[in-house]
Amino acid sequence: MHGTLESAAKLDALRERASSLPLEQFDPGDPELFRTDTFWPYFDRLRREDPVHYCGDSMFGPYWSVTRYNDIMEIETNHSVFSSASSLGGITIRDIDPDLRRESFISMDPPRHAAQRKTVAPMFTPTHLDNLALNIRQRSAECLDNLPVGEVFDWVDQVSIELTTQMLAVLFDFPWEDRRKLTRWSDIATTIPGPDGVVATEDERQAELAECAGYFARLWKERIAQPPKSDLLSMMAHGPATRDMDARNFLGNLVLLIVGGNDTTRNTMSGAIHALSQHPEEYRKLRENPALIDTFVPEVIRWQTPLAHMRRTALADFEFRGKQIKKGDKVVMWYVSGNRDEEMIEKPYDFIIDRARPRTHISFGFGIHRCVGLRLAELQLKIIWEEILKRFDHIEVVGEPKRVYSSFVKGLETLPVRIAA
Repeated sequence: MHGTLESAAKLDALRERASSLPLEQFDPGDPELFRTDTFWPYFDRLRREDPVHYCGDSMFGPYWSVTRYNDIMEIETNHSVFSSASSLGGITIRDIDPDLRRESFISMDPPRHAAQRKTVAPMFTPTHLDNLALNIRQRSAECLDNLPVGEVFDWVDQVSIELTTQMLAVLFDFPWEDRRKLTRWSDIATTIPGPDGVVATEDERQAELAECAGYFARLWKERIAQPPKSDLLSMMAHGPATRDMDARNFLGNLVLLIVGGNDTTRNTMSGAIHALSQHPEEYRKLRENPALIDTFVPEVIRWQTPLAHMRRTALADFEFRGKQIKKGDKVVMWYVSGNRDEEMIEKPYDFIIDRARPRTHISFGFGIHRCVGLRLAELQLKIIWEEILKRFDHIEVVGEPKRVYSSFVKGLETLPVRIAA
């Protein structure tokens, strides 16, 4: 009870600060707000009072925030004005040194985007997913059967990271014994260097990304020399739109596929356990009726929103919702805010595993850049929960999670749990 009262008091204090701070001082992209999970009242106020908001001064420079669901979809689909191009800054709030920018199909505009995306799309067809499902179920079962019962352990490391890393290794046909390198490279790709980051400096970050590029370059040469196979690397090595990529485009697409396959699923796996611990009645409903997994999975994807935002850059002056966006301005679409938009989602702050329309969320983006692997992510989550419910009556969260210092990746670094004996 004391912890509940303390949390309520903390939330009240946050709401008071968010309601009293002048809007021109709002910096919703501050990673510290995400590390401390204290950003919610700021986005609530922006949706109500200033849904297209300008922050003139931040650690990432000036930027616009778009916070309502329908406005986000409008920005996402207006490619003639709002660009994803890496040459203009790409898809995250953080600007990368122009000499270090790496193109990927998510950071391309039409028509180039479609050709590269199409190369890897066969990995995610229904037929291929049916084949992958057997592999996912076997590995999920092995992972869960090896968990320590009655002891405290880190769910993120032993389940979320392990299963997503195994899946990535399968998708790339990556050397099994080195699969944890994929997790490391994913973390390196998205970290903000500094005392709260995975590495201290940008030079360290670039050195590890160079290691990633070198490792995959060796595998690339092997795949080129072999007949085409059904792994992502072979698809790119033999695909007409990707086989002649320059080094930067190659690494850009690798990082995109690693982060897309790792961070989103991993953080939703962890977020699911945390959400159920906070909503025991929903956990009871799920245990009593495992068929609810079908609506539970999209609800937890909405609830967690594993990537908090995507960014675009204005190609021309443009008036949007009465605001004057200038050519070259950075425009951040806050998925995490759109997924709490009361105008689109009924009771958005309630975690409801049997929602009538659970797929009304924007966690995967919208339009041509919608996540190419979304069906695989849903499949992984569905299978792991089918296997969890077969084995365990209850998984208890026994401490506060440690959250990622990032306003892009919305995830958990650690989550201590215990499975009842």
